[in-house]
Amino acid sequence: MPVLNRIAGYADEMTAWRRHLHQHPELQFDLGETAAFVAARLREFGVDELHEGIAQTGMVAIINGRGEGPTIGLRADMDALPIVEATGAAYASTVPGKMHACGHDGHTTMLLGAAKYLAETRNFSGRVALIFQPAEEGGRGAKVMVDEGIMERFDIGQVFALHNSPNVALGSFQTNGGALMAAVDAFDIRIKGRGGHGAMPHETADPVIAAVGIVQALQSIVSRNHKATDDLVVSVTQIHTGSAHNVIPDDAWINGTVRTFDPAVQAMVMRRMEEIVAGQAASYGVEAVLDYQTGDPATVNDPACASFAAGVAAEVAGLDMVDGECPREMGAEDFSYMLEARPGAYVFIGQGPGAGLHHPAYDFNDEIAPIGASFFARLVERAQPAAVG
Repeated sequence: MPVLNRIAGYADEMTAWRRHLHQHPELQFDLGETAAFVAARLREFGVDELHEGIAQTGMVAIINGRGEGPTIGLRADMDALPIVEATGAAYASTVPGKMHACGHDGHTTMLLGAAKYLAETRNFSGRVALIFQPAEEGGRGAKVMVDEGIMERFDIGQVFALHNSPNVALGSFQTNGGALMAAVDAFDIRIKGRGGHGAMPHETADPVIAAVGIVQALQSIVSRNHKATDDLVVSVTQIHTGSAHNVIPDDAWINGTVRTFDPAVQAMVMRRMEEIVAGQAASYGVEAVLDYQTGDPATVNDPACASFAAGVAAEVAGLDMVDGECPREMGAEDFSYMLEARPGAYVFIGQGPGAGLHHPAYDFNDEIAPIGASFFARLVERAQPAAVG
């Protein structure tokens, strides 16, 4: 596996960075310690510019190449999750209730490794903008950075990101030239009935039976209202109601998630949910209100950028370790906002067997850090080759 020799020499250093970050997880935009650690490393490397305080604790570092040229953006997310760690690792989280359960500590480390290499070698033209993003986990940090104008401010022409994949062959790469991950929405339904004694249901307007009816009817959206070849998920994930065996409650709440790729399908789901909630409420004699919250859009790769990224990955990992036409999945990623702003590609890197993402026993595999850093570095060198002479 032809990892760049210089980056291979950083392996122990990168492991130390990653494990330090793992021991000190922070959430959403509150990344003071994480951001300070990343900024200190970037200054040590000698980046040409370091712009901090973007999206509160995010930053963009600029490294100039040799000669004029465009600017390519590389992004890593930095935030952790509110999960109690169960890895038992010597470097486990020291912060109760918080852990890096999605590998953002590894993503940050891979981009730092690429930054160190690119600042030392500068074997490219134009500039590279290293984007260290807060709040990927539910905070839409990418959107905030885009809204604060990083693409225009740093004249970024295209943008790329990398995410680890547990239980995928170590050092392999996956991407595709279109929709890679779904749009993610959430919904909350509040049902207002009239409670009473469980032995006298005729005197109540039962929100429990109404909730059951609404949940069952929502399943018909996938089975009866959309084309079977269009990917769609409607999942009810919570029902909250009641307090005793013999009491019919006044209220019930239903919550869940919707995943789509096509805005027209998304609009259909929203319309059918409104109709179902209103119709079921009327049939059971209760009041019901739907709060539908649109979230991150689908993550859609630019076909040319995805093909280019797959070619670079093949240089690093070998052609047989790259799938440039992988199936799309129903997970979501706020890098979608950066891909709406600029052409680019999102790429997965396999990290071998282990616990899945967002699991208390998950841990980033340090073996892939030099591979991911080599991918980032080679991406810059191939996209913007240094001028000859």
